[in-house]
Amino acid sequence: MKLVPLGDKIVLKQLEAEETTKSGIVLPGQAKEKPQEAEVIAVGPGGNIDGKEVVMQVKAGDKVIYSKYAGTDVELDGEEYIIVKQNDILAIVEA
Repeated sequence: MKLVPLGDKIVLKQLEAEETTKSGIVLPGQAKEKPQEAEVIAVGPGGNIDGKEVVMQVKAGDKVIYSKYAGTDVELDGEEYIIVKQNDILAIVEA
């Protein structure tokens, strides 16, 4: 199966949370904060959304930072994804 987002929606796959801090402290499961960094899996077509022209600014494969409480969690074929609006993407992470 494949997720195909509509309008200004974007499908993200969350990157794994760090298990240790930069100083080497190992974090137990409860202390790990949900990361806000994800990889873009699929991007909607954009277009005319609520009377405004929306041009999609991200593409599949981009690594992005998104709003902490944004989106809808979805599970498909045992994989977890987050579907967000383009407005919920804060930045693209460039290497």
